Amino acid sequence: MGPMPRSAVSAAQEAAQQKCHPWDITLIDFFQPTETIRQLVAPLFGVTYKDIAIVPSASYGLATAAQNMTLTAGQEIVILAEQFPSNVYVWRRLAERHKAKVRVVTRTADQSWTQAILAAIGPQTGIVACAQTHWVDGGYVDLEAVSDALAIHGGELVLDLSQSLGVQAIDLARVRPAFAVAVGYKWLIGPYTLAYLYARPDKQSGVPLEEGWINREGSRNFARLVDCRETFGEGAQRYDMGERSNMQLIPQALPGLSLLADLGPKQAADLISQWTDQIVDRAAGLGVIADAPHIRSRHYLGLTLPPSAPDDLLEKLKARQVHVSQRGTRLRVTPHIYTTQADIDRFIAALADSL
Repeated sequence: MGPMPRSAVSAAQEAAQQKCHPWDITLIDFFQPTETIRQLVAPLFGVTYKDIAIVPSASYGLATAAQNMTLTAGQEIVILAEQFPSNVYVWRRLAERHKAKVRVVTRTADQSWTQAILAAIGPQTGIVACAQTHWVDGGYVDLEAVSDALAIHGGELVLDLSQSLGVQAIDLARVRPAFAVAVGYKWLIGPYTLAYLYARPDKQSGVPLEEGWINREGSRNFARLVDCRETFGEGAQRYDMGERSNMQLIPQALPGLSLLADLGPKQAADLISQWTDQIVDRAAGLGVIADAPHIRSRHYLGLTLPPSAPDDLLEKLKARQVHVSQRGTRLRVTPHIYTTQADIDRFIAALADSL
């Protein structure tokens, strides 16, 4: 979970104050901030603002995707071993409904996730649902290669970009997923319960999870909301969550998104990789090993601990105000654009003392 910028905290306080006098909330407050959000998020995906829906979570976005995908009996949905649960459960349910199968792909120590996925794709593949960066080991997936392989067999790609959007370049116009979602509270350094869903243009006439009012044509005319309309607004906004205008969360998201949009994913990756490269080199001397560079993402480390690592390693590090997480057998270390050299030095010293 990424910390929010101080300017986002100030925005949150101002938003809370606004609710003390709701009579000052105007029509613009319902619509303009969300349009700004779309315009900031879209370049991070490499798409237009019309392709972005505002949703509350990755699971919501993935459920929207699953509701608008078709499968035939016997087809396979390919997912990765130890994939984030929100990107697993929904595909099990879809497979049950269509008498399809979920195929869980594993990889060997010297194999990339890309290679493992490509080996699993064939005429039977209906959907590949994966990430660009695996949340456990930081493994990188070459989505362009996966997309090209799927295209040969007519399969579709659905992405959870929660561990990479904003700090890892991606061009969805090239990758061509049916849907892609990313939460706002991790690398996008925004608030919890806000996420962003991309829908490919040919998927923008599907069925939303909710039948809300604000994403319909004519919704800006509050006096005529009694005239219930079946037609939606343009682009992907039919998939927007109810109460998308959330006047407490949206203002908190804008500062972090603005910062990352100004920086750009490539420059963010360059900044972060100077820290991950240094961590890899210095941690190796402690017996803490990273995957080979061609296997892992530049911004994200899933370090393999030595067998002698204590069971209470996380607690020992936390006592030194060093905060990392463990996923499976991996120590997840994820510096960001706010990380400093002093942070890296303190982490390595604490790790050395705690092992």
